[in-house]
Amino acid sequence: MTKPRTGQAPPKIDRETFHSRFVDSFIDPAFDPVREQIAHIEQIAWDNYQQSHKSPITEKAGPGFADPDYDLSVEWRATRDRLLVAEARQKNPETRSRVLLICASPRNDGTCPGEISKTHRLVQIAQRELQAADIETDLLDLSLLTSDYDRHIHPCKGCVSTAMPLCHWPCSCYPNHSLHQSGDWMADIYEQWTSAHAVIIVTPVHWYQATSVLKLMMDRLVCADGGNPDPTLTAGKDAEMAKAVELAGWSYPKHLAGRAYGVVVHGDVAGIEGVRRALTDWLDWMGLIDAGNMARLDRFIGYYESYAKSHEVLDRDHAVQEEVKNVARAVAEAVRAVRANRLCNPDAGLPNPRPK
Repeated sequence: MTKPRTGQAPPKIDRETFHSRFVDSFIDPAFDPVREQIAHIEQIAWDNYQQSHKSPITEKAGPGFADPDYDLSVEWRATRDRLLVAEARQKNPETRSRVLLICASPRNDGTCPGEISKTHRLVQIAQRELQAADIETDLLDLSLLTSDYDRHIHPCKGCVSTAMPLCHWPCSCYPNHSLHQSGDWMADIYEQWTSAHAVIIVTPVHWYQATSVLKLMMDRLVCADGGNPDPTLTAGKDAEMAKAVELAGWSYPKHLAGRAYGVVVHGDVAGIEGVRRALTDWLDWMGLIDAGNMARLDRFIGYYESYAKSHEVLDRDHAVQEEVKNVARAVAEAVRAVRANRLCNPDAGLPNPRPK
C-alpha cells in the first residue's frame, strides 16, 4: 500500500490570530453597537474551527452508496441530486437544446473598472445568434466574482494528485464551515455545465494566460474528469483508502463528455493563440467535441491601440463580430448533430492504455 506523505501543513492558528482575522470583516463602525454579539459569534466560530466542523449537518447515505451508514453532508447531497436531475434533463431528447455561455472577464461596470468588458459584448453577440436558432442559453458571468457580495469560487485543493477517487463529483472540499470556506459558487456552476448540450467560453488574455476567474472555475472542474461520484467509497477524505481504491483499478469517468464546445479568445498585444490552444486542449481532454475550425477563434481587438478607446475599436471591427456569430452558428449546428447522433468523438469507444 502506498502511504500518504505528510508534514507540510502548519498547526492550527492561535486564538489571537483567529481573532484578528475574524474581526477584520467587522471593521466598519456601523457594527459598533453589536460588538458584544459579534464576540459571542466569534467564540462559536473559534470552537468550530478547533473541532474541525467541516460539514456539521449530515445524514446517513442510504441505498445506492458503497457505505449506506456513512454520515454524508446534506449540502453535498443536495448538489449531487441537482446534477442527477440536470443530467436526466440534458439527455432527454424532448428538451430544447441548451448552450452555456461563459463570460470569463473579471471586468464589469459594477466594480473598480467602471465599464463593461468587451468580453461581455461578444457573449451577447453569440447569445443573440443562438436564441435566433431557437436554442436556450444560460449566461455564466464570472465577473460577478468581483462585484457580488460574498460570492466565491474557492481554489482547488488538488485532491486528485493524492488519488483520483479522493476527488469527488461534485466537489466535496467545500463548503468547509470550520474554515469559513462557504458560499461556493461551483455548486451552481456544476449544474449549469451538466444541463448544457454545449458550452461557449469567451475570454480575454491576461498576462499570456487565462483570466484568474476562469482558471478558478477550470481547476474546480477537475472532478468532472475522472471524479468519484460516491464519497462513501473513500470514507469522505480518507487519503489512504482513496489510494487503495485507485490502485485496485479506477475507470476515470468523464462526467461531461459528449457536449459540444466553442471558444473565443481575444487580446490586444499577445497570447491569444496560447490561451486558445490551452482551452481547447482542456476541453478535448474532458471529452467535449469541438464544433469545427470556425468555433475555435482567437483574435486581436485593437492591436497595440489605446485601452481607453478599445470599445470604439470593437464597434468598428465588424469582421470579428461576424466571426463570433460564426462560433455560435457552428456550435448550434454541432448541438443539432450531437443530439441526432450524427456527431461524436471518433475515438470515444477506444480503450485508453494510459487512463488518467
